[in-house]
Amino acid sequence: MDLLGKRVLILGLGISGVSAANFCAAKGALVLAADQAQETEISGLDALTSGIQTVTGGDLPDPADFDLVVPSPGIPNARYAERARSVAGDIELAGQFLEVPIIAVTGTNGKSTTVRLIEAMLQSAGLRAKAAGNVGTPALSLVGQALDVAVLEVSSFQLEAVEQFQPRVAAILNISPDHLDRHGDFAGYCRAKQRILERQGPGDTAILNFDDPVTRELAKRCKARVWSFSRRHPVENGVGLDTGVALLRDGNQVRRVSLDALRLEGVHNLENVLAALAAVAALGVDPDRAIAALLDFEGLPHRSEVVATVSGVTFINDSKATNPGAAARSLEGARSPLVWIAGGRDKGLDFAQLAELAAVRVKSALFYGECAGRLADAVAGRIDVRQTEDLAQAFALAAATARAGDTVLLAPACSSFDQFKSFEERGEHFCRAVRDYAKTAKTANTANTANTEQETKN
Repeated sequence: MDLLGKRVLILGLGISGVSAANFCAAKGALVLAADQAQETEISGLDALTSGIQTVTGGDLPDPADFDLVVPSPGIPNARYAERARSVAGDIELAGQFLEVPIIAVTGTNGKSTTVRLIEAMLQSAGLRAKAAGNVGTPALSLVGQALDVAVLEVSSFQLEAVEQFQPRVAAILNISPDHLDRHGDFAGYCRAKQRILERQGPGDTAILNFDDPVTRELAKRCKARVWSFSRRHPVENGVGLDTGVALLRDGNQVRRVSLDALRLEGVHNLENVLAALAAVAALGVDPDRAIAALLDFEGLPHRSEVVATVSGVTFINDSKATNPGAAARSLEGARSPLVWIAGGRDKGLDFAQLAELAAVRVKSALFYGECAGRLADAVAGRIDVRQTEDLAQAFALAAATARAGDTVLLAPACSSFDQFKSFEERGEHFCRAVRDYAKTAKTANTANTANTEQETKN
């Protein structure tokens, strides 16, 4: 793609928008960067290179006036698709300009952890690899770096703005209903996810979750070589599980890879490890060298994060479980008996799957926020439920309810936006509550010990 002298419109001035604006300007494009927010509400404008024009507040410019439109992930394609001459999101641009193999990962849940696992595995095997994309670092920041492999986390929003994107390895971890307000319905959401596979050819590899019925069906449409991963079933090509050992199959070749170093909690993280191992093995990387990365890999914050164990009660922060599918994996993976905290902003998704799991995994639930009523209705008659106004009240009741051997699990199943700015802020609130509770419990235990010793002396 030649950007020299092209008129480029950047829509949205978040992290990826600023990165795309600077990248296009460095390639000789005439860049106008626009955002509907007021200038005072946008952080990072000072990071724009000189010569880039900006328009903030009010309506966005007409896409028809530009040679290329580069939308940020948060801009729906209805804003530009009909008027734009050409569209390329930052993932599309990265695919055009990166000169190393790309491993791209999408899915409803588990993307960030899997991408970081792949990055760590490749580095453990001696390759220069970096992760970027939806994981937090702009994909275009990798262009020009001394790399052997680029690892990209790709969301459904980003996949709306790709055309020629062709990763050497593309992994779809799972697909369950989410972001239906953006994509219209589940079919539209699935179509967005499938775009990661469309440009792959016979020399590429598609990694698909054999345990997920939606992703399993995609194998029939792939033009690339298909590898599966599964923790429940044998796979012909890909990575399965055999009594705690990863079983890597490529045709008639079978290799057993020990998972003894795995430190991550939960069955969903086991799936992430299998997917990551399949992705690196598809590039021809030695799986035994790659799997050594698990020795030091502790997972990401707010994703099945064990915060503390207090008086025999384990507290787990899975604030990233922002939809029912993610919350279901969290319930399935945590140790019973569970005291479950959930709630937040209603995304209009179905909680039926959660009700079935809660009936066998949860002893009591505390629901808070806008969605408390819908969650309570979904599990009515199956488990003990109490509703609260906010997360602080829910935590206080959960801590009072839990007994030694229980797990208090924050797996909200909803977005955070009724009471928090992000799932990170929600998770940090939970972690602070756990730490405060731990201090109080320690003080109480110290006081009880002192009283007991005094009584003994008396």
